[in-house]
Amino acid sequence: MIYGLWGLIGAALALPASIYLLFPPRLRKREEWTEAADMGKLTAKTPTEVVFRQNRVDGWKITSERTTAWAIKISDTEVIALAPQCTHLGCAYHWDDGKRQFLCPCHTSTFSPDGKVLSGPAPRPLDRYEVKVENGKLLLGKVVESENAA
Repeated sequence: MIYGLWGLIGAALALPASIYLLFPPRLRKREEWTEAADMGKLTAKTPTEVVFRQNRVDGWKITSERTTAWAIKISDTEVIALAPQCTHLGCAYHWDDGKRQFLCPCHTSTFSPDGKVLSGPAPRPLDRYEVKVENGKLLLGKVVESENAA
């Protein structure tokens, strides 16, 4: 009876390990685009914070996360979307409408509307999302890290 119980415990432990080894998680090769905003609701040349849900795949687990981006509408077909973290220490920055610049409250880095560093300890411009516009909707892809300032 004890050997039978050991056999059951061994099978219970071996089954998940065998599945993991024989059937590894599939890597997603295709690009993921997430609908973030309606282009008609964005004001031209004024940063607007857009809130959207994005799926993150971790092995077999898919997690839906609420995230934000700062979208600046250049024209009806062109938009810049900035990631919401400062490039210094990852703090959330905000738009100062009076000064027409982004301000990070942690260490007072300031950025122009297109994400370039104006002052402060931030080492590089703000990171950007890959962007495309389809059927009047703003679609965001992955975040592309900006280059270091020279």
